[in-house]
Amino acid sequence: MKDYKKTMDSNSSADNVDEYLQTLGNEDARELRYYSQEQPFSSDEMTRLVNEERLNELMAQSDAFLRGLNGEIKDFDE
Repeated sequence: MKDYKKTMDSNSSADNVDEYLQTLGNEDARELRYYSQEQPFSSDEMTRLVNEERLNELMAQSDAFLRGLNGEIKDFDE
């Protein structure tokens, strides 16, 4: 029982919170912690999850928006 308590203490919530708070001031550590929690998708999972038709529509809309914005910026300089 004593060994169990020791193991629990080494992985306590307070230790996890303390570690997290220490990383808040360190941008690199915070970024590393964030990305270490990512769950990558396999290509099969992405194929099932992504609606390719909708994705293509959104990309076309963003291209049109950027073309319009680019035209407005050029007109602004003149």
